[in-house]
Amino acid sequence: MSQLQWIWNYMKGRHAVFTAGLILAGLTAGMCIINPMLARKLIDEVIMPRNTVPLIPLLIAMMAVQLIRLGLRYLMVILMELSSTAVMTDIRQDMYEMVQRQDFRFLGRFPTGNLMTRMTQDLDRLRHTVAWVSYQFVDAVVLFGSTFTFFMFVNWRLALCLVTVTPFILYISHRFKKRLRPRFQLLRKKLTELGTAVTENIDGNRVVKAFAREDYEMEHFEKFNADFRDTSCENALIVAKYQPLLETASQLLIIVTLVVGGYFLINEWMTAGQYLAFSSLIWALAGPLRMLGPLLADMERYTASGEMIREVVEAPPGISDAAGAAELTQRPAGKIEFRNVSLSINGAPVLDNVSFTAEAGSTLGILGSTGAGKTSLINLLTRFYEPDSGQTLLDGFEIGRYTLSSLRRHIGIAMQDVFLFSDSVKGNISYGIREPDEEKIRRRAVQADADGFIRGMNEGYETLVGERGVGLSGGQRQRIALARALAVEPAVLILDDTTSSVDSETEQYIQEQLKKLDFPCTKIIIAQRISSFRGADLILVMDRGRIIERGTHNELIALRGFYHHIWSLQNNAGVEALGGSAANGAEKNH
Repeated sequence: MSQLQWIWNYMKGRHAVFTAGLILAGLTAGMCIINPMLARKLIDEVIMPRNTVPLIPLLIAMMAVQLIRLGLRYLMVILMELSSTAVMTDIRQDMYEMVQRQDFRFLGRFPTGNLMTRMTQDLDRLRHTVAWVSYQFVDAVVLFGSTFTFFMFVNWRLALCLVTVTPFILYISHRFKKRLRPRFQLLRKKLTELGTAVTENIDGNRVVKAFAREDYEMEHFEKFNADFRDTSCENALIVAKYQPLLETASQLLIIVTLVVGGYFLINEWMTAGQYLAFSSLIWALAGPLRMLGPLLADMERYTASGEMIREVVEAPPGISDAAGAAELTQRPAGKIEFRNVSLSINGAPVLDNVSFTAEAGSTLGILGSTGAGKTSLINLLTRFYEPDSGQTLLDGFEIGRYTLSSLRRHIGIAMQDVFLFSDSVKGNISYGIREPDEEKIRRRAVQADADGFIRGMNEGYETLVGERGVGLSGGQRQRIALARALAVEPAVLILDDTTSSVDSETEQYIQEQLKKLDFPCTKIIIAQRISSFRGADLILVMDRGRIIERGTHNELIALRGFYHHIWSLQNNAGVEALGGSAANGAEKNH
């Protein structure tokens, strides 16, 4: 599908408004020849024969034509703006909805800065094309066509002499367009890289400051900024090279009119009125030809931006509801089962033939080194990824039989990498609740040991949290995230290293609260500290995408394997982070 057809399909009921705008653009362009026609009559029938009778009517007609043209032009601008703004709003909405529906694989392909550039600058270029370039193109074509027709009617010999210049202009325009297309695609790529660099630097501002890398980041940004500048300058040089050629070629029309028209006038092959009509309207031929350069540049910008936008809007759908998927209307009991599940991401194996069962209402602990596949398990349970093979079941049924929204409504997640919205504390905790209840919010905050520090804030639960929770400690953010997960009263509660930033006393308090929740749920606890799931009904020890040990705490201690090794380190040498040395020690034990 071409870019023009794609945009036309997006008009959806606005075809009449957009078409009316284009018709008015053509009509007002065509009206440009009326006053030169009247001027010719003024010269040939009023001034030359000194006949003053038609003078006043001709002047009134010329003024009326100009006023009507201006009014229609104003209406045309309104129609083009309304239609283009509405279309861009729909495209932006579709882009946003597409991003919301996509899975993690899609988001891995398109960084935040990349998507932001597409949804802002690219869309603005597209709107400019629909609102202005399209009408300017129609305006130029109609103006050139009507003027040439008028010239042929007035004096066909001089009109044909003027047309001899146009092949040179069309050739230059073709070369111009051919050079511009790849250059604007490259410029668009450089702009995306620049936007990504800026977004990443802002998101990682704390890390930059913590490592005193401001100078490095400024140099890093300068590189992207210089690349964008150089590409922009190279494009400007191409425009500067071809635009004077187009200007010069279009000016030849004026020279032809002066020389050839003057010769015709001397030899009485045309009247003074006809010559005036040509000389006063020659801009209507030269103007559209002169505009070819800017119009082609705008069209190439539009093509580059349109391709970037369509890449998002027309991206293959990510994980979505299966055909015939049913709503999970009743609260599930929470029994979880993985049967021979394998997963690879970007060609790299992440999980290898994983099988386990967590009974409803039980507590499942997952331990393993970084990259062992712990988080990938919960990503499959929430259908952030789909397995390459195997089955993931909830209460004995494959989770794919349920709609994504109804499945995820019954799963509460609190992760180590906490994201808080720029909203109040209450708004963040109640994010997953359709009808927030202040008593419930406070109760969940108490269970997450967050109520104390929240009440100590200036405005309590109404305190606004900065972007990503700026101003809160890591432990405070984690406890708010835990309260948010508890607030939805899920059938399955997932805690992915949720207490890694809190002290042992707070962790013990949270564990006690989780044991006496006022709603039934299956708990999955991923942690580096064995103390986080000592009372778990089942503990899985993972390494390189496989389950290498399973059992209760006492059973795993008795095995004297990987779990025992980590337990020894954390109890005898203090709490240590689970790293490569631990994994190597476990391999020796096996």
